[in-house]
Amino acid sequence: MYDPIQDGIDKAIHAVRYTEARPPEHLSDLVHCYWALWTEMALDEDFCLHAMPDACVNILFNQVDTDIAGVTALRTASEVLNLGTSFHYAGIQLLPGVWQGKRHEIADQFVGTPYEGELPLVVINRELAQRDFPAQQAVMSNLVQQFIDAKLLVRNPITARILANIDHIHSVVDMAAFACVSPRQLQRSLKDTTGFTPHDLLKVLRIQQSFKRHYLDLYADQSHYIHAFRNATGYTPAKYIKKFDV
Repeated sequence: MYDPIQDGIDKAIHAVRYTEARPPEHLSDLVHCYWALWTEMALDEDFCLHAMPDACVNILFNQVDTDIAGVTALRTASEVLNLGTSFHYAGIQLLPGVWQGKRHEIADQFVGTPYEGELPLVVINRELAQRDFPAQQAVMSNLVQQFIDAKLLVRNPITARILANIDHIHSVVDMAAFACVSPRQLQRSLKDTTGFTPHDLLKVLRIQQSFKRHYLDLYADQSHYIHAFRNATGYTPAKYIKKFDV
């Protein structure tokens, strides 16, 4: 199962908490996890989250200002997100390729303005704000089912095959073979359903896998690995692991 790492939280910051929970089994091919990120007390300085590319889409809810919500995703590089000195977010992390909502509405950062789209995100956010995290999960599962019924969430057999065989994929040719499509079909399908080219998706998946496997299983040599890691995160692997919880 594809299990992307959490976004980078500086080890020196002790008043920021993150938790996540797996979805019900019948939603596990659509949802990676439900999550929450919050401050236990006001911080002395603004907190910056190091958001990692993972090809996932997040439905994000600001629990402090319930008018603020949105759909977010990153491309192939990390983003440093300034969340201020006090915050509380909750969200649904969707697996790559399953979100079929309007792609132009996806933001590449934590949204900071009231949601004005057609999705019932503000109503759901107000409902979530009245519950603790365990109780929120049922509300989020109900929202996921609404998205399924509206065909905004669709099971994607191509990305599912890729993620199921991620340990055996070393090239775009491998990716197409495991997805059971031609390279041209793979290019078209991934662009339509994820916004990624096969090469860019492979780049993101390799970085994610590098936290769990030896880099020589994924890259030609150490130099190639460090270069790719720095391009994606802004850090060398050693400095990233030293600075952030992973």
